[in-house]
Amino acid sequence: MTEIIVALDVDTLERAEGLLKALKGVVCWYKVGLQLFTAHGRAAADLVRRHGGKLFLDLKLHDIPQTVQHAVQEAHKLGADSVSLHLLGGADMVAAAAAVSPRPQLWGVTVLTSLGPKDVQVLHPSARVPDMIESLAALGRGNGADATICSPQDVAELRRRLPGLSLKFVTPGIRPAGANLNDQNRVTTPGQAAALGIDYVVIGRPITHAKDPRQAAQDILAEMRAATAKATEAK
Repeated sequence: MTEIIVALDVDTLERAEGLLKALKGVVCWYKVGLQLFTAHGRAAADLVRRHGGKLFLDLKLHDIPQTVQHAVQEAHKLGADSVSLHLLGGADMVAAAAAVSPRPQLWGVTVLTSLGPKDVQVLHPSARVPDMIESLAALGRGNGADATICSPQDVAELRRRLPGLSLKFVTPGIRPAGANLNDQNRVTTPGQAAALGIDYVVIGRPITHAKDPRQAAQDILAEMRAATAKATEAK
């Protein structure tokens, strides 16, 4: 069953705690990203743990191998269950992070869902988003990353292109039908993500900005359960 990771992209611990209380018993996973972690550091991680949540520390680590290795060690000390890193950092960087023991799960970012064809062509005029995602996903899995972060729209193609790799997927860019896309370019609905068998979907504003976050999360979970059941019946 696809799990929700609620993105705590807020600026105060009070707002984060309000969401944790509202969603308790409905959602297990929470993302602490750059905004909340920069503002409050360890206190943000401690808050999630204190409320019994699983912590996805989404800092998108990208540096020389030794620096990233040390950062993963510190993420473990913070109680992170998973941490993100940019696969563009290279094979040695990913392998150095994977060598940490014990450590959080390593979730490797391929191409941000806010980026389109013109953005990746800055790296090279002939660069294509699907090719970059494939290369980076293979690099990550081959060097110890535990899951691939990509757009939900990329999942089926990655499975086709990399049939020999056992890939787990974490996907942002999830928007219920009719919701505002905000700064996401490549999106899909919760039901479509669940039908694809995606492991984790990262959802922020459709839940955190809803009038009733708990009900919004429950509605998304119901949609995903129905889509999973339908997909299973079709097999």
